[in-house]
Amino acid sequence: MTSPPGSVSRLIIDGFSIVLIDLLLAGDNALVIAMAVRALPQNQRRIAVACGAAAAVTLRIAITIVAVQLLNVEFLKMGGGALVIWIAVKVLSEARSRVEKIPARGRLLQAIWLIVVADITMSIDNVLAVAGAAHGSVPLIIFGLGVSIPLVVFSSQLIARLMDRFNAIVYLGAALLGRVGGEMIMTDPFVARTLRPSDGAIWIAEIVAIGCIFIVGRIVTKRVTNRVTKPGRGAL
Repeated sequence: MTSPPGSVSRLIIDGFSIVLIDLLLAGDNALVIAMAVRALPQNQRRIAVACGAAAAVTLRIAITIVAVQLLNVEFLKMGGGALVIWIAVKVLSEARSRVEKIPARGRLLQAIWLIVVADITMSIDNVLAVAGAAHGSVPLIIFGLGVSIPLVVFSSQLIARLMDRFNAIVYLGAALLGRVGGEMIMTDPFVARTLRPSDGAIWIAEIVAIGCIFIVGRIVTKRVTNRVTKPGRGAL
């Protein structure tokens, strides 16, 4: 028997559903956050994660309230996928070159910006799912998204620490972000409407995105390394 709308049991069920949705869909977001803050000093990582996650969740709450309109927004997921791929290239090149050229404050603000933009663009499915589970209840939307914050923050910090200890995780993370970015681009409303990609085409796009990340990452690394070690430019 279905609980009537507005009943306590219905609120509990809807609230639990929203929390579960957030937990299931938080993995990619935590990975992006971890990749974005990896280049920061330890004492700045918590600041970047806290500020970026708080701003992203605040924006996500506002977007969720009008989530129905997101279904018709073309190029949003395409741009988000391109951003995710760019983050993967940037982090991969930094992991290889180990060059510290950007001032600490610039990196901190950049990391916060990346967290906010990437989280919003990657969370369209999450936003729509939460909006549906909440049945239009703004308090439930705020509750569900608020509960998910500690998990995302904790998991992103844990992933960042593991990347420090095991460099191979950086490459795995870059590959995963490539898969996410490729899938976002191919499932953008405009691409889906014009190309009607099959599952196989989406899979190929994900592989191409991963390959591009590693190829471009290597090129960027070589350019940065050559610039730093070039005679007269502060060779080590």
